[in-house]
Amino acid sequence: MNHELQILDGSMGAELIRRGITPRTGLWSARALLDAPEAVVQVHREYIDAGAQIITTNSYSTIPSYLAKAGMEESYQELTVVAAKLARQAVEATGQQALVAGCLPPLDESYRHDLVLADEPSREIYAELVGVLSSHVDLYLCETMSSAREGANAASAARAADPDKPLWVAWTLHETPGTGLRSGESLEQAMAAVEQYQPDAFLFNCTSPSAITAAVEALAELTDKPIGAYPNSYHVPEGWTLDNEKSMGGRDMEEAEFIRYSQEWLAKGASIIGGCCGIGPEHIQAMSRKLKG
Repeated sequence: MNHELQILDGSMGAELIRRGITPRTGLWSARALLDAPEAVVQVHREYIDAGAQIITTNSYSTIPSYLAKAGMEESYQELTVVAAKLARQAVEATGQQALVAGCLPPLDESYRHDLVLADEPSREIYAELVGVLSSHVDLYLCETMSSAREGANAASAARAADPDKPLWVAWTLHETPGTGLRSGESLEQAMAAVEQYQPDAFLFNCTSPSAITAAVEALAELTDKPIGAYPNSYHVPEGWTLDNEKSMGGRDMEEAEFIRYSQEWLAKGASIIGGCCGIGPEHIQAMSRKLKG
């Protein structure tokens, strides 16, 4: 089934770090909500001006586990609201018809399927996040889900707390193409875990483009719903976290390479395309012009 192409934005945290707005450690992108909210709005606006039709709230790290590093774990709902309002402010400032996706991230470290919270506390936190996002966002994006259970917890809470808005689920993949999620589970297992919540789109993110290419091709055989892809611009090493000293592997992806991958994903059935860590407004602009032009 053919679906209309939709352009997502790129990274927020990595872009703020690149601009010297926020450090890579500690509160990460949540720090900018406190110290430089105008910079968050500016990045959102640049993505919209670059062609993004959907921007994502800067709430990836407004979760208790990250905020606890500064003794602010009780502020996660308050800061999530700030992130949502800044995204909406950016859309209104541009005068364009961009949508705001409410980010529902991992509740501990990214990629760490072994650290996923138990189901009940996970769903309680996700429901509270949805509750404060609901007045400001157009859809929910469960992103960087590293296991079937993690995706199910986020999707379940979103559907229960705000059943009328679109729900997208984005998984992060093992870096070896064709080997499923970071947890080692297959795409079939991941989809079965969220099936009862009827997601409106399935995506892959925070993964190397080569792994995403294989997954898009496989997923196109499993669903008629929209498929999305938003990769990292570099390889993430095993055991990497936001706070450790491990450096990213490989090299940053040039705009021309990003365009080539995007064209390949489009040909294989993807219709929602953007970027994750290391993909900035310049990438989105180049890709949007090529695919839309």
